[in-house]
Amino acid sequence: MYVEMGCLAIALVSFTVIFISIIWQICRILFWRPYVVTRCFRKQGIRGPPYSVLSGSLHEIERLKNAARGSVLETSSNDIIQRVVPHYHRWSLDYGDTFLYWFGTQPRICISDPELAKHILSNKFGCFIKPMTRPLLEKMAGRGLGLVNGADWVKHRRITSPAFTSGKLKVMMKRMAECTLSMLHEWKNQSFVAHNQCKMIEVNGEFRKLTADIIAQTAFGTSYVQGREVFEAQRELRQCCRASIADILIPWSLYLPTPENLGIWKTERRLNKALRSIIESRLNSQVSRSSDSVHGDDLLGLMIGESEAAKTKPGLKLSMNEIIEECKMFFFAGQDTTSTLLSWTVFLLSSHQEWQDRLRQEVLKECRMGIPDSDMLAKLKLNICFQVNMVFLEVLRLYSPVITTFRKASKDIKFGNLIIPRDTCISIPVVKIHRMEKYWGEDANEFNPLRFSNGVSEAAKHPNALIAFGMGPRACIGKKFAMLEAKIVIVLMLQRFSFFLSPDYKHTPMENLTLQPQCGIPILMEPLLL
Repeated sequence: MYVEMGCLAIALVSFTVIFISIIWQICRILFWRPYVVTRCFRKQGIRGPPYSVLSGSLHEIERLKNAARGSVLETSSNDIIQRVVPHYHRWSLDYGDTFLYWFGTQPRICISDPELAKHILSNKFGCFIKPMTRPLLEKMAGRGLGLVNGADWVKHRRITSPAFTSGKLKVMMKRMAECTLSMLHEWKNQSFVAHNQCKMIEVNGEFRKLTADIIAQTAFGTSYVQGREVFEAQRELRQCCRASIADILIPWSLYLPTPENLGIWKTERRLNKALRSIIESRLNSQVSRSSDSVHGDDLLGLMIGESEAAKTKPGLKLSMNEIIEECKMFFFAGQDTTSTLLSWTVFLLSSHQEWQDRLRQEVLKECRMGIPDSDMLAKLKLNICFQVNMVFLEVLRLYSPVITTFRKASKDIKFGNLIIPRDTCISIPVVKIHRMEKYWGEDANEFNPLRFSNGVSEAAKHPNALIAFGMGPRACIGKKFAMLEAKIVIVLMLQRFSFFLSPDYKHTPMENLTLQPQCGIPILMEPLLL
C-alpha cells in the first residue's frame, strides 16, 4: 500500500513539474519575452505598434493590407509602397525607419539602412541566419538551399552551384531561345487572326508558363507538360499560403485533420509524387554521351550524382528527400522570380515607349532577326546588353520580385549603436530601400534606367542601395541564370513585336510571396512586319 502511494506521489509530482514547466514556457513566449524585447529596444529609442497576446501585429497588418487591396494606383505611379506593404509605410511614418513589430509572437525589427543591411547580409560567421519559415510555405517551396543554415547550407550550395557556371549557362541559351520562340510564334498566330492584327495578351500568365518550361528543361531535363503536376500543386499550395499568411500560427495546428489540412496533405502528396517520378525517370534513363556525368550535368543530374557518390564524398551526400526539397525550391524560384521580372519589364517598356523603341533599334541594328547566343551577347556587350542591363536594373529597383528579406539573430548581437536580442528577426524592406530619396534622389519613384549608366555602385548615394538579388555569401545562386533568361526573352520580343499597355490594365501590384500584379498585365501585341 505504501509503495503504491509512493508511486502515486512521484507520478503526481512529475505531472505537476511538467505542467508548471509547460505553463512557464507558454507565459515566457506570450508575456515575458515580448516584455523583455520591447524594453530592450525602447532603451535604444526604437518603438513600434503595441504587442497583442498571441497575434502580435498580425491583425493590424491584415487590416491595412485588406484596405490597400481595394485601391488602384495611377498607371504612371511607381510609388507602390502604400499598396504592397502598407504596414511598413504606416509604421515608418509613426515610428521612423527603424521600428519593432510582432509577427505573432516573433519579434521583428525593420531596418532600412543599406549599410546595416550590408553587414547583416554579408556576415559569414553565422550571426544572422535564415529564420524558420511557416510549415505551409516550406511544403510549397521546399526546405532547400534558400532556407537551410550552417553545414546543410554549405553542402547544398557546393552541390548546386556547378549547375550555374558560365559554361553551363551557354548550353542553356539554346533551350531558352527555343522555348521563347515557341511562345512568340503562338502569339503571332493569334495576332494575325485578331482585329487589326493586334492581340491582347495577359503576359504575367504567359511568362509563368514560359519560365516554368525553361526551368523544367534546363535544370531538370523535363518539359512543362511533364512538370505540369509540380507547377499546379505548387500553385495550389501558394494560394493556401496567401490565405493563411496573417493567421495566428498555433503549434501542431497543421497536423490536425481539418478539411483545409486534408486538402493540403493531398496536394503535398501529389507534389512529392510528381517530383519522385521525375527523379526516378532520370535514374532509369540513358543520358547523352556528351554529358560528363552518368546522370546528366544539369541541376538534377548533379544532385543525383552527388547522392550516389557518398563513398568518395560522404559529407556531400543528398538523400532522396533532400533532392525532392531542393527540386521544390528551384522549380518555384526558377519560375516565379524571372516571370515576375519579365512581367514588370514589359509593363514599364509599354508605359515608356521611348525606351522600347531605343532598345529595339539597337537590337535590329546589331543582330537583325538572329537568335541571341553567347557570342552575340558578348559582341554586343557595349551596346544591347549594356542598355538592357540598365533597364533590367531599373525594373529590379522599382519592381523587385523580392519585397522583403529576413534574417534572425542567432545570439545577442551589437553592431554600431544597435543591440539586437537573440532570436529577433530582422526585416529588410527591399521595396522601401529601393525608392528612398536620400539614396536615389528626388526622382526615386521615376523610371530612369540612365541612373545605372556608370554601374550599380554609382547609381545611388550608397553603393549597396540595390539589393534585389541579395548580397554576401547567400546572394541568389540563380542570378546569372535569371538575367540571361530575361535578356533572351526581351531581345526576341523586341525583334518580333511592338507592345502597348491595354486600356483595361489596372495598376494593382500586391504581395503574394513575390511582387505580383493583382489584376494581371494585359498587353496589346502587334507583330512587326520586317
